[in-house]
Amino acid sequence: MANQAYGGQNGDGLTDLKSITLQKLERNVKEVLDTLHKNAVQNLEPARLVAVTKTVSADVISALGTLGIQDIGENRVQVALPKLLQIDEAQNFRLHWIGRLQTNKVKDIIDKVWLLHSLDRLALAQEVDRRAAQAQRVVPALVQVNIAQEDQKTGFAVDEVLPFLRQMKDFHHIQIRGLMAMMPLTDDTETLEKLFRGMRTLFEQMRDEAVDGVEMRELSMGMSNDYAIAARCGATMVRVGTALYRS
Repeated sequence: MANQAYGGQNGDGLTDLKSITLQKLERNVKEVLDTLHKNAVQNLEPARLVAVTKTVSADVISALGTLGIQDIGENRVQVALPKLLQIDEAQNFRLHWIGRLQTNKVKDIIDKVWLLHSLDRLALAQEVDRRAAQAQRVVPALVQVNIAQEDQKTGFAVDEVLPFLRQMKDFHHIQIRGLMAMMPLTDDTETLEKLFRGMRTLFEQMRDEAVDGVEMRELSMGMSNDYAIAARCGATMVRVGTALYRS
């Protein structure tokens, strides 16, 4: 559906620079960054933009790099890996894994992911730790929280987060860097603000717990429809796709 709104696709069904020009991309990136600055919480840095690139081609990703965007978000192994091969390594993109990750796909991305946003269950933590040990690396990750208690979304309930964090001392190849949440698709600003502020409160509570082996640095929340609200509620990074690729 998102691709259709952009006005064109390449042979892989991905939006390319023939569909959205560099000028339009630059305009949209500037608008999102300006919005993040305007909604920054006092005494905090503006939220970092993670450009969700799952629906766009490698040439659009490369163009984002020329505009100073280095953080990109993908969620499908079979789509992401071919694109990564087409991107100049000199651009130094940081790959954020932002969707539910199947355990049998961990091996495919373990040496590529810069930050795993969706650590949503113990079985996944076990597989990430095992594969990271084989790759001789430590994978930074965020714990996904189902703050709105939606049945169709994965993630830990609020009261499950601290017990899970305390288990992380046994996982020597995962470094917890913070929390992530996905909000309901709604235009109800009051509801969204309540949920975003609830996540910020949980983030600060977990930071104050000072759990061994856990560093509460990042709070990933907010997407194209609600990233401004997330920013002013204390997100440290937002995951924006559609707003970047509008014609």
